[in-house]
This record gives sequence, C-alpha cells and structure tokens, in this order.
Amino acid sequence: MVQPRFVRPTKSSPSSNSGEPNSSNLYVANCGPAVGLSHDAIAAVFAAFGKVNGVYAADESGVRVIVSFADPCSAKSALEALNDRPCPDLKGRSLHIQYSVLQLPSETQVNDCVPVSLVDSELNIPGLFLLPDFVSVEEEQQLLAAVDARPWIGLAKRRVQHYGYEFCYGTRNVDTKKRLGELPSFVSPILERISLFPNLDNDPSCLNLDQLTVNEYPSGVGLSPHIDTHSAFEDCIFSLSLAGPCIMEFRRYSVSTWKASSADAEKSGDSSCIKKALYLPPRSMLLLSGEARYAWNHYIPHHKIDVVKEKVIRRSSRRVSFTLRKVRNLPCKCKYPQYCDSQQQM
Repeated sequence: MVQPRFVRPTKSSPSSNSGEPNSSNLYVANCGPAVGLSHDAIAAVFAAFGKVNGVYAADESGVRVIVSFADPCSAKSALEALNDRPCPDLKGRSLHIQYSVLQLPSETQVNDCVPVSLVDSELNIPGLFLLPDFVSVEEEQQLLAAVDARPWIGLAKRRVQHYGYEFCYGTRNVDTKKRLGELPSFVSPILERISLFPNLDNDPSCLNLDQLTVNEYPSGVGLSPHIDTHSAFEDCIFSLSLAGPCIMEFRRYSVSTWKASSADAEKSGDSSCIKKALYLPPRSMLLLSGEARYAWNHYIPHHKIDVVKEKVIRRSSRRVSFTLRKVRNLPCKCKYPQYCDSQQQM
C-alpha cells in the first residue's frame, strides 16, 4: 500500500467560512517514533476529537507526523486544543500543529524531470566530488558484515547506527557533551584512504573525523531534502555507498532553509530552486565540501526504480551508507550566512 502524501494548504486550497483551511489532515511536529511515541499512541490521543483514519510519517525525521481525521471539524478541534501546548498523554511534549492537505498523485512527480549525471564534473557544483570504487567488493562485504553484527536503531522507514557522537534527529544536531567513544576499528582503512582523497584543500583539522552515522535504506526509501546543520559539523562530509545504488539530488534555494527542510520551503511557496542529480554507484565515496556542503540541500528520491541516461536501474533490496563527519566545537563562519544557523542566530 502506498502511503498518502500530504502538503501544507496553499491559497487555492478549499477553505471554510471561518477562513481556516477546510482540511481533515494535520501536520504535527515534535512527536513520533524517534522520541518514543508510536503512531498508535498518537492516534489514541487525537481520537478524543473524532475518528482518526490514520497516522503517517510526515518525513524521514521520525519526529513529524500527519494525523488524518474523517472530517475537518475534528481536525479543527484537535488543532485548537493541542497546538503549542504540552500534551500529558504524549510524554508532556509540546505539539506544533498546522493544517495539511492530500497531494494528488500527478503533483508528486516533481523529481522525475531532473537529468541524472554519472560524473561529478557535469553538475558544476563547487566542492562536490565523487570517487567510484573507493572500496573493493571484498571490503564492501566486510563493512556490511561489521555493521550487521551490531545493533540497529529503528526510525520511521530506515535503520541507523551512530558512532563517536549520536545524531539527534529532533534537533538535527549532536550533543558534544555525550561522546560515545572512538570510531569503530572497521572504518580505520576508510579513514586512512580519505586522507589521500584528491581535491582536498581544507583545514587538516576538518579531516579528523569523529562522527559516523550508518544508514540502511530499504528499496523505495529515500531521504528528505536537507543541509547538514552548519553548527553541528565542520566543512567536509564524506558518504560511502554500499550494497546498492541511488540517485542523489541537489537543490539550491534562493532563501534560507536552515530552520526547516527544503520541502517546507516549497510548501510555503518558495519553489524557486536549482535542481541537479547524480548517480551514486555501490562502493563510491561522495565528498560534500564548501558550497556543496553549506549551500545545497541533498536529497534521495523515494523511488524503487531510477532512470539514468535512459537506462532503467532498479534499486537493490537495501542500500547502506557510511556518513563520516567532524563535530564542530565553535560557531560556523562560512561564506553562506543565509543557510547558516550559527550566523542566523547571532
């Protein structure tokens, strides 16, 4: 079953006489599986205001959901009662609620027209580099076996592991006071090879990588558009693709997107952005630095089949990525303040 897809209402959306959007669906932030609240628990709370048709993940964060009611009046009552107030039945969390409307299937194909490049130079994005065959087939199998022997953390649609520091999806940051320890020994060969990466003219301290997030994506599962929080990590971000390929899309928006995902920027009416896409084959290493790291959102479309240079490529049953970063200890002073949370908060 395909999950319904919802967006925020536009000016053209149906409205009631009171001027409120005539929607039976609510976008609810600050609750979800990533903070220990199951969809069933959320549905039970909202059912006090009327029949709930379903609770769905709003994105990949695990802390935002869509609550779909059978009628708009129930949605309106729930919003008025619960918005921006602590909810005792949901661990006292303050819920941030907006209306949402069902998106028609024809409106969800916005990414299919983006041409896909096979080499990084075709994108002409400064600071973006892709090295194919960064690890061998044998090394790939060893790395997969190493992570599969360790416990996974389940999110809404994918599984993760954190090393060095835990990444908090609710704040999109790390707690530097809660260090998990050294990076595991199975990534040591990767770290040594990264030091020989071409095109590296960054501060050597940025390459003292101390945070690893391992993601496992089942077939058809992607990643919401985002820029890694500037205040969380230093310049260089490395991502190793294992077990399967994917398409990664890059988007540069004309306005700041640091407070919310770029999907939120589109929903609020700022759809003006440049879109480019790159094919990431298994065993390849992607480097995001400079402009590519600080100013471009990266995004993995939620597809089971990708079209690359008129060739249909079916995604494998799983794709595993190793994302290696250096945790930042001082405010970011990059050249892209409009996308920078450190400089926006000054």
